[in-house]
Amino acid sequence: MTVTLTSFLQQIITNPALLITTLLTLAVVLVNGWTDAPNAIATCVSTRSMKPGPAILMAAFFNFFGVLVMTMLNATVAQTIYKMVDFGGNSHVALIALCAALFAIVLWATAAWWFGIPTSESHALIAGISGAAIALQGGLGGINFSEWVKVIYGLGLSAVIGFGAGWIVVKLIENICRGFNRRKTFVFFKNAQIVGGAGMAFMHGAQDGQKFMGVFMLGIFLAQGSSTAKTFVIPIWLIVLCSAVMALGTSIGGYRIIKAVGMDMVKLDKHQGFSADFAAVICLFIATVFGLPVSTTHTKTTAIMGVGAAKRITCVNWSIVGEMVSAWILTFPGCGLIGYLMALIFMNIF
Repeated sequence: MTVTLTSFLQQIITNPALLITTLLTLAVVLVNGWTDAPNAIATCVSTRSMKPGPAILMAAFFNFFGVLVMTMLNATVAQTIYKMVDFGGNSHVALIALCAALFAIVLWATAAWWFGIPTSESHALIAGISGAAIALQGGLGGINFSEWVKVIYGLGLSAVIGFGAGWIVVKLIENICRGFNRRKTFVFFKNAQIVGGAGMAFMHGAQDGQKFMGVFMLGIFLAQGSSTAKTFVIPIWLIVLCSAVMALGTSIGGYRIIKAVGMDMVKLDKHQGFSADFAAVICLFIATVFGLPVSTTHTKTTAIMGVGAAKRITCVNWSIVGEMVSAWILTFPGCGLIGYLMALIFMNIF
């Protein structure tokens, strides 16, 4: 099942519910590009391989192509998000609950940005729609646990493997480059950092863009009065729209988060920054291929921790890490509860 652009434009003019859902979904995509994408370029900015302005523009560009290219090749992540919750039953009430979830996600993400905390918008999305689905169905019947377990796998992948990959990659690079002229390696890794930042931005788009398109398709089907569609094909126009909005969000910037991830947590040299990016890109690519909805924030930050720990455990500012981990842990119950409460309020009002 899919939706043509002509059909979508006709419906959005005549269906106010679809218009509101579209605006809220695009707001979530915009906030994701605004708050999550800075993680991708945090290391190349902190090592002074690029200035913040050009780095943000680069991230916007590669976010766009990450969404576009990877969704056309493999849209499994979007399918996983779509099937994770049950918005079946009365499609009108389900659409209201979905709008409440999207509103909750924007609230959570904006608050996190204000305090400069690199929370995961992926997990905020999952938590928000799960809370709304529980409110809609009146219990845990709103959760499809066979799909939800992939989130748990992804959480482990982004944390454990991200840390381990960061540690291994930086050790390999340091052993390979031992005895090399330091000035030549400095220039090489400065350029490699830019490539690594571009790769991270590409994979951020590949992962997060798909998640939000899965929710976008759910909203379109509910607005059409259908709550039974089980599979779908993401149309090209939607890929272009979401990638453009995410790129716009990225271009707005997010220097607070760049500072927290790339500067405050660990002080990195250029080869260490490249190692963190390379390790994170590998993890994200594997997760995307296998349809695991992982967090780009978790993957990148744990890779940085692994790189810092490879030099010396005390190189990592564990107080900053503690704040990040606390925010990660709070995201599921916190945003889930907000999604649940917003859904109850919205369903009673509308």
